[in-house]
Amino acid sequence: SLQIVLIDIVMAADNAIIIGLIAANFAPNNRKKIIALGVAAAFIFRIVFAFGADFMFEFAWIKILGGVLLLWVINNLRQDFFGKNKKVKSPSLKSNETQSFSNGVYKVLIADIAISFDNVIGVVGAAKGNYYLMVTGLLLSVFLIATLASYFADYIKKHQWLGYVGLVTILIIAIQLIIGGFVNLDVLSINEKYRFLFSI
Repeated sequence: SLQIVLIDIVMAADNAIIIGLIAANFAPNNRKKIIALGVAAAFIFRIVFAFGADFMFEFAWIKILGGVLLLWVINNLRQDFFGKNKKVKSPSLKSNETQSFSNGVYKVLIADIAISFDNVIGVVGAAKGNYYLMVTGLLLSVFLIATLASYFADYIKKHQWLGYVGLVTILIIAIQLIIGGFVNLDVLSINEKYRFLFSI
């Protein structure tokens, strides 16, 4: 359905942006590895979460945890781009990288877990039990991430101001996840008109 396609486009773009943000701190060779790993992990997490979605929907705190994990990733990226960890603008050699390859891998995996969960919630909800629609939607999402992540990584490396835009985008998702979790737990209540903003 159109709703699933729209959810996938939005969430795939978010996932691609954060993979691109992380990868932009690495030399070209490692950048490609980070992106490839991020795309593969996004696919695996989406499949795992899709099969466990009904079970996980019962635990609103998982959404809150996902949002908190994203905040951790955002803070680390902020330091890499604009803070104390920033040493070189765009490394061309591995020796000039501001962080270890394994550190980049951790960030990509944590971001993928949080955003994949987010994406699966939206797609499974929109599919309303239609297994074919759900799988098609998740595959579309991974395809979009694969095509966009490399573009974002190269573009962010050349236009650093986009780093700010990317961080704000991911921050909005983190806030949506956390508030949405609290709403599901009935800790917070939101006017019905605005509830859709936090129903991810």
